Amino acid sequence: MNAVEESLRSAQGRAAAAGPMSVPTPPLAREPARGAASQPLSAGGRLLRKLLAMFGNPPVEIVLWDGERVAPVGVQPVATVRIADRGVLFALLRDPQVSFGDLYSEGRIDIEGDLVKLVAATYDASAQANGRRSALRALTRLLHRPRANTLGGSKDNIHHHYDIGNEFYSLWLGRTMAYTCAYYPTASATLDEAQTAKMDHVCRKLRLRPGETVVEAGFGWGALALHMARHYGVKVRAFNISREQVRFARERARAEGLDGQVEYVEDDYRNIAGRYDAFVSVGMLEHVGVENYRTLGGVARRSLGSNGRGLIHSIGRNYPASLHPWIERRIFPGACPPSLSQMMQLFEPWDLSILDVENLRLHYAKTLTHWLELYEASIERVRAMFDERFVRMWRLYLAGSVAAFATGTLQLFQVVFAPRDYHDIPLTRAYLYPS
Repeated sequence: MNAVEESLRSAQGRAAAAGPMSVPTPPLAREPARGAASQPLSAGGRLLRKLLAMFGNPPVEIVLWDGERVAPVGVQPVATVRIADRGVLFALLRDPQVSFGDLYSEGRIDIEGDLVKLVAATYDASAQANGRRSALRALTRLLHRPRANTLGGSKDNIHHHYDIGNEFYSLWLGRTMAYTCAYYPTASATLDEAQTAKMDHVCRKLRLRPGETVVEAGFGWGALALHMARHYGVKVRAFNISREQVRFARERARAEGLDGQVEYVEDDYRNIAGRYDAFVSVGMLEHVGVENYRTLGGVARRSLGSNGRGLIHSIGRNYPASLHPWIERRIFPGACPPSLSQMMQLFEPWDLSILDVENLRLHYAKTLTHWLELYEASIERVRAMFDERFVRMWRLYLAGSVAAFATGTLQLFQVVFAPRDYHDIPLTRAYLYPS
Protein backbone atom coordinates (compact mmCIF):
# COMPACT_ATOMS: atom_id res chain seq x y z
CA MET A 1 0.00 0.00 0.00
CA ASN A 2 1.47 3.41 -0.94
CA ALA A 3 1.39 6.52 1.25
CA VAL A 4 -1.62 8.08 -0.51
CA GLU A 5 -3.69 4.91 -0.12
CA GLU A 6 -2.60 4.68 3.52
CA SER A 7 -3.73 8.28 4.18
CA LEU A 8 -7.11 7.74 2.55
CA ARG A 9 -7.71 4.37 4.23
CA SER A 10 -6.61 5.79 7.59
CA ALA A 11 -9.03 8.70 7.23
CA GLN A 12 -11.87 6.34 6.39
CA GLY A 13 -11.13 4.00 9.29
CA ARG A 14 -10.74 6.78 11.85
CA ALA A 15 -13.94 8.49 10.75
CA ALA A 16 -15.86 5.24 10.98
CA ALA A 17 -14.57 4.68 14.50
CA ALA A 18 -15.27 8.23 15.65
CA GLY A 19 -18.67 8.72 14.08
CA PRO A 20 -20.47 8.84 10.72
CA MET A 21 -19.39 11.40 8.15
CA SER A 22 -22.67 11.14 6.27
CA VAL A 23 -26.32 10.75 7.06
CA PRO A 24 -27.58 7.15 6.75
CA THR A 25 -30.19 6.67 4.04
CA PRO A 26 -32.32 3.74 2.84
CA PRO A 27 -30.61 1.12 0.66
CA LEU A 28 -30.34 2.08 -2.99
CA ALA A 29 -31.73 -1.29 -4.08
CA ARG A 30 -35.21 -0.21 -2.93
CA GLU A 31 -35.27 2.72 -5.34
CA PRO A 32 -36.17 2.75 -9.02
CA ALA A 33 -33.19 2.13 -11.25
CA ARG A 34 -33.85 5.09 -13.56
CA GLY A 35 -30.67 6.64 -14.90
CA ALA A 36 -28.90 3.33 -15.49
CA ALA A 37 -27.38 2.72 -18.90
CA SER A 38 -30.56 1.01 -20.19
CA GLN A 39 -32.90 3.76 -18.98
CA PRO A 40 -33.29 7.21 -20.58
CA LEU A 41 -32.35 10.12 -18.32
CA SER A 42 -34.69 12.98 -17.54
CA ALA A 43 -33.75 16.56 -18.44
CA GLY A 44 -32.36 17.00 -14.94
CA GLY A 45 -30.40 13.78 -15.22
CA ARG A 46 -28.88 14.86 -18.52
CA LEU A 47 -27.82 18.19 -17.01
CA LEU A 48 -26.18 16.38 -14.11
CA ARG A 49 -24.36 14.11 -16.54
CA LYS A 50 -22.91 17.21 -18.23
CA LEU A 51 -21.96 18.68 -14.87
CA LEU A 52 -20.12 15.49 -13.93
CA ALA A 53 -18.31 15.61 -17.28
CA MET A 54 -17.01 19.08 -16.38
CA PHE A 55 -15.35 17.48 -13.35
CA GLY A 56 -13.88 14.62 -15.39
CA ASN A 57 -16.67 12.07 -14.72
CA PRO A 58 -15.66 11.02 -11.20
CA PRO A 59 -16.94 7.58 -10.09
CA VAL A 60 -19.84 9.06 -8.12
CA GLU A 61 -23.52 8.14 -8.25
CA ILE A 62 -26.16 10.84 -7.85
CA VAL A 63 -29.70 10.09 -6.66
CA LEU A 64 -32.32 12.74 -7.38
CA TRP A 65 -35.26 13.67 -5.16
CA ASP A 66 -37.58 11.36 -7.14
CA GLY A 67 -35.25 8.34 -6.99
CA GLU A 68 -33.69 8.74 -10.42
CA ARG A 69 -30.04 7.74 -10.50
CA VAL A 70 -27.22 9.19 -12.54
CA ALA A 71 -24.56 6.52 -12.23
CA PRO A 72 -21.04 6.21 -13.64
CA VAL A 73 -20.76 3.88 -16.60
CA GLY A 74 -18.60 0.79 -16.26
CA VAL A 75 -17.13 1.57 -12.81
CA GLN A 76 -18.21 1.06 -9.22
CA PRO A 77 -19.15 4.38 -7.57
CA VAL A 78 -17.05 5.32 -4.53
CA ALA A 79 -19.99 7.13 -2.92
CA THR A 80 -23.54 8.30 -3.55
CA VAL A 81 -24.68 11.92 -3.53
CA ARG A 82 -28.37 12.40 -2.67
CA ILE A 83 -30.11 15.56 -3.84
CA ALA A 84 -33.11 16.64 -1.78
CA ASP A 85 -35.03 18.86 -4.21
CA ARG A 86 -35.05 20.47 -7.64
CA GLY A 87 -33.60 23.73 -6.29
CA VAL A 88 -30.38 21.90 -5.42
CA LEU A 89 -29.93 20.94 -9.07
CA PHE A 90 -30.36 24.52 -10.26
CA ALA A 91 -27.91 25.82 -7.64
CA LEU A 92 -25.30 23.23 -8.66
CA LEU A 93 -25.63 24.19 -12.29
CA ARG A 94 -25.21 27.91 -11.49
CA ASP A 95 -22.09 27.57 -9.33
CA PRO A 96 -21.13 23.95 -8.60
CA GLN A 97 -18.02 24.59 -6.53
CA VAL A 98 -19.57 26.89 -3.94
CA SER A 99 -23.10 25.48 -4.07
CA PHE A 100 -22.07 21.90 -3.28
CA GLY A 101 -20.44 22.91 0.01
CA ASP A 102 -23.29 25.23 0.98
CA LEU A 103 -25.98 22.67 0.16
CA TYR A 104 -24.14 19.91 2.01
CA SER A 105 -23.83 22.23 5.02
CA GLU A 106 -27.57 22.93 4.87
CA GLY A 107 -28.44 19.22 4.67
CA ARG A 108 -29.97 19.49 1.21
CA ILE A 109 -27.18 17.27 -0.13
CA ASP A 110 -26.30 14.08 1.73
CA ILE A 111 -23.48 11.65 1.17
CA GLU A 112 -23.81 7.88 1.44
CA GLY A 113 -20.32 6.47 1.68
CA ASP A 114 -17.00 8.00 2.66
CA LEU A 115 -16.70 11.76 2.31
CA VAL A 116 -12.90 11.75 2.01
CA LYS A 117 -13.03 9.14 -0.74
CA LEU A 118 -15.72 11.10 -2.60
CA VAL A 119 -13.69 14.32 -2.64
CA ALA A 120 -10.47 12.47 -3.52
CA ALA A 121 -12.14 10.79 -6.49
CA THR A 122 -13.45 14.14 -7.71
CA TYR A 123 -10.03 15.77 -7.41
CA ASP A 124 -8.38 12.90 -9.29
CA ALA A 125 -10.95 12.93 -12.08
CA SER A 126 -10.74 16.72 -12.45
CA ALA A 127 -6.93 16.60 -12.65
CA GLN A 128 -7.04 13.97 -15.42
CA ALA A 129 -9.56 15.94 -17.51
CA ASN A 130 -7.10 18.63 -18.60
CA GLY A 131 -9.35 20.48 -21.02
CA ARG A 132 -12.30 20.49 -18.68
CA ARG A 133 -10.05 21.48 -15.80
CA SER A 134 -9.03 24.57 -17.75
CA ALA A 135 -12.67 25.38 -18.39
CA LEU A 136 -13.43 24.91 -14.72
CA ARG A 137 -10.57 27.21 -13.70
CA ALA A 138 -11.83 29.83 -16.14
CA LEU A 139 -15.32 29.55 -14.60
CA THR A 140 -13.82 29.91 -11.13
CA ARG A 141 -11.94 33.08 -12.09
CA LEU A 142 -15.10 34.51 -13.62
CA LEU A 143 -17.34 33.84 -10.61
CA HIS A 144 -15.00 34.23 -7.66
CA ARG A 145 -12.49 36.87 -6.68
CA PRO A 146 -10.59 36.22 -3.40
CA ARG A 147 -10.84 38.88 -0.73
CA ALA A 148 -7.97 41.32 -0.47
CA ASN A 149 -5.21 41.20 2.14
CA THR A 150 -4.72 44.89 2.82
CA LEU A 151 -3.91 45.93 6.38
CA GLY A 152 -7.61 46.18 7.20
CA GLY A 153 -8.66 43.30 4.98
CA SER A 154 -6.14 40.90 6.49
CA LYS A 155 -7.45 41.60 9.99
CA ASP A 156 -11.04 40.91 8.90
CA ASN A 157 -10.01 37.73 7.07
CA ILE A 158 -8.05 36.38 10.04
CA HIS A 159 -10.84 37.28 12.47
CA HIS A 160 -13.32 35.28 10.37
CA HIS A 161 -11.38 32.05 10.81
CA TYR A 162 -9.20 32.23 13.90
CA ASP A 163 -11.32 34.23 16.33
CA ILE A 164 -14.31 31.86 16.50
CA GLY A 165 -13.19 30.51 19.87
CA ASN A 166 -10.09 28.91 21.32
CA GLU A 167 -12.27 26.28 23.00
CA PHE A 168 -13.47 25.06 19.60
CA TYR A 169 -9.95 24.58 18.27
CA SER A 170 -8.81 22.93 21.50
CA LEU A 171 -11.26 20.08 20.82
CA TRP A 172 -9.32 18.73 17.86
CA LEU A 173 -5.86 20.32 17.51
CA GLY A 174 -4.29 18.30 20.31
CA ARG A 175 -2.18 19.40 23.26
CA THR A 176 0.18 21.64 21.26
CA MET A 177 -2.63 23.68 19.66
CA ALA A 178 -0.50 23.73 16.51
CA TYR A 179 -2.74 24.39 13.50
CA THR A 180 -0.19 23.55 10.81
CA CYS A 181 1.22 20.43 9.18
CA ALA A 182 2.90 18.06 11.64
CA TYR A 183 5.97 15.93 10.88
CA TYR A 184 5.71 12.16 11.40
CA PRO A 185 9.14 10.61 12.07
CA THR A 186 7.36 7.24 12.25
CA ALA A 187 4.02 6.05 10.91
CA SER A 188 2.85 5.29 14.45
CA ALA A 189 3.60 8.74 15.91
CA THR A 190 0.71 10.44 17.68
CA LEU A 191 -0.52 13.88 16.66
CA ASP A 192 1.20 15.56 19.61
CA GLU A 193 4.45 13.68 18.97
CA ALA A 194 4.34 14.67 15.30
CA GLN A 195 3.68 18.34 16.07
CA THR A 196 6.63 18.40 18.46
CA ALA A 197 8.76 16.69 15.81
CA LYS A 198 7.69 19.36 13.30
CA MET A 199 8.86 22.12 15.62
CA ASP A 200 12.22 20.38 16.06
CA HIS A 201 12.45 19.90 12.29
CA VAL A 202 11.98 23.65 11.78
CA CYS A 203 14.50 24.56 14.50
CA ARG A 204 17.13 22.20 13.08
CA LYS A 205 16.63 23.64 9.60
CA LEU A 206 17.25 27.11 11.05
CA ARG A 207 20.23 25.74 13.02
CA LEU A 208 19.25 27.77 16.08
CA ARG A 209 21.86 28.39 18.76
CA PRO A 210 21.42 29.48 22.41
CA GLY A 211 21.35 33.25 22.81
CA GLU A 212 20.15 33.98 19.28
CA THR A 213 17.09 36.07 18.46
CA VAL A 214 14.19 34.97 16.28
CA VAL A 215 11.29 36.90 14.76
CA GLU A 216 8.17 34.93 13.86
CA ALA A 217 5.54 36.20 11.42
CA GLY A 218 2.19 34.66 12.33
CA PHE A 219 2.44 32.45 15.41
CA GLY A 220 -0.93 30.71 15.75
CA TRP A 221 -1.47 29.81 19.39
CA GLY A 222 2.20 30.29 20.17
CA ALA A 223 3.54 26.72 20.37
CA LEU A 224 6.57 27.12 18.07
CA ALA A 225 7.87 30.25 19.83
CA LEU A 226 7.65 28.51 23.21
CA HIS A 227 9.38 25.42 21.82
CA MET A 228 12.23 27.47 20.36
CA ALA A 229 12.72 29.33 23.63
CA ARG A 230 12.51 26.28 25.89
CA HIS A 231 14.54 23.77 23.88
CA TYR A 232 16.92 25.95 21.84
CA GLY A 233 17.62 28.82 24.25
CA VAL A 234 16.63 31.65 21.91
CA LYS A 235 14.59 34.80 22.42
CA VAL A 236 11.55 35.14 20.19
CA ARG A 237 9.47 38.13 19.09
CA ALA A 238 6.31 36.87 17.40
CA PHE A 239 3.67 38.83 15.45
CA ASN A 240 -0.01 37.95 14.93
CA ILE A 241 -3.24 39.87 14.26
CA SER A 242 -5.69 37.36 15.78
CA ARG A 243 -6.64 38.78 19.17
CA GLU A 244 -7.90 35.40 20.41
CA GLN A 245 -4.61 33.70 19.56
CA VAL A 246 -2.52 36.51 21.04
CA ARG A 247 -4.45 36.34 24.31
CA PHE A 248 -4.11 32.56 24.49
CA ALA A 249 -0.38 32.62 23.68
CA ARG A 250 0.44 35.29 26.26
CA GLU A 251 -1.39 33.37 28.99
CA ARG A 252 0.41 30.21 27.97
CA ALA A 253 3.84 31.86 28.07
CA ARG A 254 3.18 33.23 31.56
CA ALA A 255 1.93 29.85 32.79
CA GLU A 256 5.06 28.13 31.48
CA GLY A 257 7.43 30.78 32.82
CA LEU A 258 8.68 31.76 29.37
CA ASP A 259 7.25 35.26 29.07
CA GLY A 260 10.76 36.63 29.63
CA GLN A 261 12.03 34.86 26.52
CA VAL A 262 8.99 35.16 24.25
CA GLU A 263 7.17 38.36 23.33
CA TYR A 264 3.84 38.03 21.52
CA VAL A 265 2.99 41.18 19.58
CA GLU A 266 -0.53 41.88 18.29
CA ASP A 267 0.43 43.53 15.03
CA ASP A 268 0.73 42.93 11.30
CA TYR A 269 3.87 41.34 9.85
CA ARG A 270 4.38 44.49 7.75
CA ASN A 271 5.24 46.35 10.95
CA ILE A 272 8.08 44.03 12.03
CA ALA A 273 11.18 46.04 12.86
CA GLY A 274 14.65 45.24 14.19
CA ARG A 275 17.45 42.81 13.34
CA TYR A 276 17.34 39.08 14.19
CA ASP A 277 19.37 35.93 13.68
CA ALA A 278 16.42 34.01 12.22
CA PHE A 279 13.12 34.76 10.51
CA VAL A 280 10.40 32.10 10.55
CA SER A 281 6.83 31.93 9.30
CA VAL A 282 4.83 28.72 9.61
CA GLY A 283 1.36 28.66 8.08
CA MET A 284 0.95 32.39 7.43
CA LEU A 285 1.99 32.79 3.79
CA GLU A 286 -1.34 31.36 2.61
CA HIS A 287 -3.01 34.46 4.10
CA VAL A 288 -0.60 37.06 2.73
CA GLY A 289 -1.74 37.26 -0.88
CA VAL A 290 0.67 36.97 -3.81
CA GLU A 291 0.42 40.71 -4.39
CA ASN A 292 2.11 41.23 -1.00
CA TYR A 293 4.96 38.72 -1.39
CA ARG A 294 7.53 41.35 -2.32
CA THR A 295 6.61 43.27 0.84
CA LEU A 296 6.95 40.16 3.04
CA GLY A 297 10.27 39.32 1.40
CA GLY A 298 11.47 42.83 2.16
CA VAL A 299 10.49 42.41 5.81
CA ALA A 300 12.44 39.15 5.98
CA ARG A 301 15.50 40.69 4.31
CA ARG A 302 15.69 43.73 6.56
CA SER A 303 15.19 41.48 9.61
CA LEU A 304 18.28 39.38 8.81
CA GLY A 305 21.92 40.38 9.04
CA SER A 306 24.70 38.68 7.10
CA ASN A 307 24.41 35.63 9.38
CA GLY A 308 20.62 35.44 9.38
CA ARG A 309 18.59 32.46 8.15
CA GLY A 310 14.90 32.17 7.33
CA LEU A 311 12.21 29.52 6.84
CA ILE A 312 8.80 29.78 5.20
CA HIS A 313 6.31 26.90 5.71
CA SER A 314 3.21 27.11 3.53
CA ILE A 315 0.44 25.16 1.85
CA GLY A 316 1.12 25.29 -1.87
CA ARG A 317 0.23 24.13 -5.36
CA ASN A 318 1.96 22.63 -8.38
CA TYR A 319 0.89 25.61 -10.51
CA PRO A 320 -0.63 29.03 -9.78
CA ALA A 321 -4.33 28.78 -8.98
CA SER A 322 -6.84 30.12 -6.50
CA LEU A 323 -7.89 28.27 -3.39
CA HIS A 324 -11.09 26.27 -3.82
CA PRO A 325 -13.76 29.01 -3.90
CA TRP A 326 -15.99 27.41 -1.25
CA ILE A 327 -13.05 27.16 1.16
CA GLU A 328 -12.03 30.76 0.44
CA ARG A 329 -15.56 32.04 0.91
CA ARG A 330 -16.73 30.04 3.94
CA ILE A 331 -13.57 28.97 5.78
CA PHE A 332 -10.42 30.92 4.82
CA PRO A 333 -11.28 34.32 3.30
CA GLY A 334 -8.39 35.88 1.45
CA ALA A 335 -6.31 32.68 1.44
CA CYS A 336 -4.27 31.59 -1.58
CA PRO A 337 -1.77 28.69 -1.53
CA PRO A 338 1.13 29.60 -3.84
CA SER A 339 3.12 27.59 -6.31
CA LEU A 340 6.90 27.50 -5.88
CA SER A 341 7.25 29.94 -8.78
CA GLN A 342 5.00 32.38 -6.94
CA MET A 343 6.94 31.89 -3.70
CA MET A 344 10.06 33.03 -5.54
CA GLN A 345 8.53 36.50 -5.59
CA LEU A 346 9.44 36.59 -1.90
CA PHE A 347 13.12 35.92 -2.52
CA GLU A 348 14.27 37.07 -5.96
CA PRO A 349 13.66 40.84 -5.54
CA TRP A 350 15.83 40.83 -2.41
CA ASP A 351 18.69 38.58 -3.61
CA LEU A 352 17.81 35.92 -1.03
CA SER A 353 19.35 32.49 -1.64
CA ILE A 354 17.26 29.30 -1.43
CA LEU A 355 19.11 26.74 0.70
CA ASP A 356 16.56 23.94 1.03
CA VAL A 357 13.10 22.99 -0.24
CA GLU A 358 11.03 20.11 1.15
CA ASN A 359 7.50 18.95 0.37
CA LEU A 360 5.62 17.47 3.35
CA ARG A 361 2.19 17.00 1.77
CA LEU A 362 1.69 13.40 2.93
CA HIS A 363 2.53 14.54 6.45
CA TYR A 364 -0.32 17.04 6.14
CA ALA A 365 -2.72 14.35 4.93
CA LYS A 366 -1.87 12.39 8.07
CA THR A 367 -2.16 15.49 10.30
CA LEU A 368 -5.60 16.26 8.91
CA THR A 369 -6.67 12.66 9.38
CA HIS A 370 -5.86 13.01 13.09
CA TRP A 371 -7.71 16.34 13.27
CA LEU A 372 -10.77 14.86 11.56
CA GLU A 373 -10.80 11.95 13.99
CA LEU A 374 -10.72 14.30 17.00
CA TYR A 375 -13.33 16.57 15.41
CA GLU A 376 -15.75 13.68 14.90
CA ALA A 377 -15.15 12.50 18.46
CA SER A 378 -16.13 16.00 19.71
CA ILE A 379 -19.08 16.50 17.38
CA GLU A 380 -21.72 16.92 20.09
CA ARG A 381 -19.71 19.65 21.78
CA VAL A 382 -19.20 21.39 18.44
CA ARG A 383 -22.94 21.19 17.77
CA ALA A 384 -23.68 22.71 21.19
CA MET A 385 -21.23 25.57 20.51
CA PHE A 386 -22.60 26.35 17.05
CA ASP A 387 -25.26 24.49 15.04
CA GLU A 388 -25.72 21.60 12.63
CA ARG A 389 -24.81 23.71 9.61
CA PHE A 390 -21.45 24.58 11.19
CA VAL A 391 -20.85 20.91 12.08
CA ARG A 392 -21.33 19.82 8.49
CA MET A 393 -19.40 22.76 7.03
CA TRP A 394 -16.27 22.03 9.05
CA ARG A 395 -16.58 18.28 8.48
CA LEU A 396 -16.51 18.93 4.73
CA TYR A 397 -13.57 21.31 5.09
CA LEU A 398 -11.47 18.83 7.09
CA ALA A 399 -12.41 15.78 5.01
CA GLY A 400 -11.83 17.68 1.78
CA SER A 401 -8.45 18.83 3.03
CA VAL A 402 -7.38 15.23 3.78
CA ALA A 403 -8.30 14.37 0.19
CA ALA A 404 -6.52 17.41 -1.27
CA PHE A 405 -3.17 16.55 0.31
CA ALA A 406 -3.50 12.79 -0.18
CA THR A 407 -4.13 13.22 -3.92
CA GLY A 408 -1.54 15.96 -4.50
CA THR A 409 -4.12 18.66 -5.23
CA LEU A 410 -2.38 20.65 -2.49
CA GLN A 411 1.27 20.58 -1.41
CA LEU A 412 3.11 21.63 1.76
CA PHE A 413 6.36 23.47 1.13
CA GLN A 414 9.14 24.33 3.59
CA VAL A 415 11.69 26.70 2.09
CA VAL A 416 14.91 27.67 3.88
CA PHE A 417 16.64 30.83 2.69
CA ALA A 418 19.36 33.32 3.62
CA PRO A 419 20.97 36.52 2.31
CA ARG A 420 23.40 35.98 -0.57
CA ASP A 421 26.43 36.68 1.64
CA TYR A 422 25.52 33.93 4.15
CA HIS A 423 28.09 31.13 3.70
CA ASP A 424 27.74 28.93 6.79
CA ILE A 425 25.98 26.22 4.80
CA PRO A 426 26.35 22.50 5.73
CA LEU A 427 27.65 20.23 2.99
CA THR A 428 25.00 17.57 3.72
CA ARG A 429 21.53 17.39 5.28
CA ALA A 430 22.72 15.08 8.07
CA TYR A 431 22.11 17.82 10.66
CA LEU A 432 18.36 17.44 10.07
CA TYR A 433 18.26 13.82 11.20
CA PRO A 434 20.12 13.33 14.49
CA SER A 435 20.65 9.71 15.49
